[in-house]
Amino acid sequence: MKKEKLRIWLLITIFCLCGTTSLGSCSSDEDAPQTTVERIKQRGTVVVGTTGDYRPLSFCEPNTGEYWGFGIEMAKEIARQMNVDIAFAKTSWPTLSADVLASPQLFDFAIGGITITDARRETMLMSEGYLANGKTILCRSAETSRFQSLSDIDRPEVRVMVNPGGLNEKFAHEHLTHATIIVHQKNEEIPSLIAEGNADVMITEITEAPYYVQTDARLAAPLLDKPFTHGEIGVLMQKGQEDLLQMVNNVIQRMKADGSLKRLHEKYGLVYAY
Repeated sequence: MKKEKLRIWLLITIFCLCGTTSLGSCSSDEDAPQTTVERIKQRGTVVVGTTGDYRPLSFCEPNTGEYWGFGIEMAKEIARQMNVDIAFAKTSWPTLSADVLASPQLFDFAIGGITITDARRETMLMSEGYLANGKTILCRSAETSRFQSLSDIDRPEVRVMVNPGGLNEKFAHEHLTHATIIVHQKNEEIPSLIAEGNADVMITEITEAPYYVQTDARLAAPLLDKPFTHGEIGVLMQKGQEDLLQMVNNVIQRMKADGSLKRLHEKYGLVYAY
């Protein structure tokens, strides 16, 4: 924990030294770059916010601090296109919007399982989608026949576990008014807790569920092909960074066109919808 706090403090220090809310450069105003991308290139590092708790999109290995996942590879490709290094800053689902909007900025953009919504677009910028998404469930393999619809889950005797502050918790409270909702702080721990019987159902995404089904035989996703919602995942950033948004969209469009995005979907066992 101390190591993580020190790393975040160092990242914030870099931002504070090199500018204020617009991440201005350390040079004089006369020489200051005029665009976000130029400022990032001058700094030499793009700082990316990510939760690190969302396999297989964004996960931080607790023992090494290394990040991996679909979203992490997308972020690295964006950095490669800008010809800069990359650094990751930890955010969380409850604080995601506040962290994106923070002044001085904590990072240039956020990535990793972030659903594109109208509410987010009202106050922030979101890229075009690069991954199809939708709400589904994880349950124990032995109980797949028990949960075949949302109404099967919305019962007082069913314990539904969600992580706090994100769209999973919001969905559960809006659509499961009879079930018992349990909020657990660490998203990455919930699948194991379901498998061990500490709750019956996890509200999750079609992007996350297949990973746990493949890696834990105790778990199943019986409604994977019938998600409760349909959406897309994108990159999130502050308004006023339209040039950075355009660069991110250009990377996504190129990856769709050259087949590299499809190959990345295949690598992580995700459904390609483009």
